[in-house]
Amino acid sequence: MSSTAVALLFVPLLVGVLLNGVFGAKLSKRLSAWIGVLAVGLSFLGALLAWNAVRGGFSGEITLYRWIQAGSFGADVGFRFDPLSAVMGLIVTGVSFLIHIYSAGYMAHEERRGFSRYYAYLNLFVFAMLLLALANNYLLMFVGWEGVGLCSYLLIGYWYDRSRKPGETTDPPTAAKKAFIVNRIGDAGFLLGMFLLVWQYGTLHFETIFHEAELGHGQAWLTAATLLLFLGAVGKSAQIPLYVWLPDAMQGPTPVSALIHAATMVTAGVYMVARSHVLYDLAGTGTVVAWIGALTAIFAATMALAVFDFKGVLAYSTISQLGYMFVAVGLGAYSAGIAHLMTHAFFKALLFLAAGSVLHALHDVGDIRRMGGLATKLPVTFWTFLIAALAIAGFPLLSGFFSKDAILLAAYQQSRAIFVIGLITAGLTAFYIFRLLAIVFAGESRDPSLTLEAHESPPVMLWPMILLAIPSAAAGVLLGFREDGIFYRFLDPVFTHGEAHAAAHPVLPMVLSILVALIGIWLGFVLFRARPVAQLEALSPLLLRRKWYVDELYDLLIVRPTRWVSERILWKVIDLGIVDGIVNLVGGAIWSGGALLRTVQTGVVQTYAVVVVAGAVVILLIVLFG
Repeated sequence: MSSTAVALLFVPLLVGVLLNGVFGAKLSKRLSAWIGVLAVGLSFLGALLAWNAVRGGFSGEITLYRWIQAGSFGADVGFRFDPLSAVMGLIVTGVSFLIHIYSAGYMAHEERRGFSRYYAYLNLFVFAMLLLALANNYLLMFVGWEGVGLCSYLLIGYWYDRSRKPGETTDPPTAAKKAFIVNRIGDAGFLLGMFLLVWQYGTLHFETIFHEAELGHGQAWLTAATLLLFLGAVGKSAQIPLYVWLPDAMQGPTPVSALIHAATMVTAGVYMVARSHVLYDLAGTGTVVAWIGALTAIFAATMALAVFDFKGVLAYSTISQLGYMFVAVGLGAYSAGIAHLMTHAFFKALLFLAAGSVLHALHDVGDIRRMGGLATKLPVTFWTFLIAALAIAGFPLLSGFFSKDAILLAAYQQSRAIFVIGLITAGLTAFYIFRLLAIVFAGESRDPSLTLEAHESPPVMLWPMILLAIPSAAAGVLLGFREDGIFYRFLDPVFTHGEAHAAAHPVLPMVLSILVALIGIWLGFVLFRARPVAQLEALSPLLLRRKWYVDELYDLLIVRPTRWVSERILWKVIDLGIVDGIVNLVGGAIWSGGALLRTVQTGVVQTYAVVVVAGAVVILLIVLFG
């Protein structure tokens, strides 16, 4: 494969960041949008070229230059092209391309400087995610890893001058800081995991580490290294206990939510575990990954049952679906995990863009208790949302049905307890997504003053939604039933080590998943269709609406004690008392010495003569008796 594909993948995005970031204030909004959209469009073309080369048989690395050389340790700026990275490249650039187009309409009300800044951040976000997905070593992956963290901070806090809205618990600047700080906890684990790998293998190059590990070298520390790397994934992909930043991330513009939840950032942890599957298989830590995923999936699904913020429901849905993906990769069904990552990218991006269309029509009001009857006013938005809702609910023959079925099959064959959790989660998913659909689109408006003038979004927003609806419905054709589909066969060369395949395919898991999905769809729609606000609140338990009081618990057990220690001990005792005390003591001693010396600065020659003689006597005594 030529370097043309690499150049197309990365250079246009950097050019877009440079043009909009430096000259954006002088560009028209139309030109800024064209620059941002064309940049990611050319990158998508590069991803297509890379995928075509891999499909034609190419599998290898392209090294641009030696980046770091420190003694025996070295790291390159190099990229790995194989079926896994080709799939990730297409998902990242393809979905991002549609979100960039959609943003031109959604953000049209922004002033020119903010509009260009938005597209510069968006291009940088996609660049960082591509760097993460295509890197051939952990160090370059970590640069992309931190890059998406930085961009998420910038985009979540895009409206940095906005204060907290009535009924909300946070504001954009606070939400951005929360996301940044919580992710640093996971990233510290990722760094420690890399340190262990360097210590054991002397390199961070994927293939070298995998080869050495398979030979049995360094296995004593492999368990610790993989768990530390997984801690990074827990933070980035919002799993228990570091999931709390993701719901607050809804403070950013809706296209940003779609980008974070569908194509970038939160899928990074799943991809990292899949890329490192050799290490996780050898270390035997996949069980930990699977159980964290399973518990996160059901826990987040319960919170999505009662949330009244439109994007908040989708945020908890993302956390839950990421848990599904970790169940798959933890159980060794890596292709199934990546398959769900792909289908989730389509239907979750569509769900968020549909949410943005609703918010666009309702002047950015996200409280679903004030909505209702929007199916007739926003017909395209409704039908595309319905397709995405059916897909995530696992309705037969839509994309989510195939990928979810593959995960449940792996759980059924390896852990019945995880299978039961996954099955219950599937039912809850169908229930809460159709609860949302029923409240927003069915029945009559609960606040006619809000919805009276609601109208459909402009074509620049509708076409990306229509285009995403196609793979949301039809991507299952690529997946097929279990590992027999085109997609799984394409990924086979990557996951030949430890991929969980079964000779027999029991029908029971599929039948049960269809059954719980249909029951969840029916209950969610029937229970919440055309309900007044009082009944909606009665059907939504306060414990779930307050998100199990986890944020309050974290505030009580972590935030307040940390603040108390910081203010009372670290600041007042150590900083002011010890550090400043020593500095002030030295300064005070010098000042006192100066004050003493000032007493001899009298201007009287006789006094100076006496001091000189006294000094000479002291020196003479030191020489004689010292």
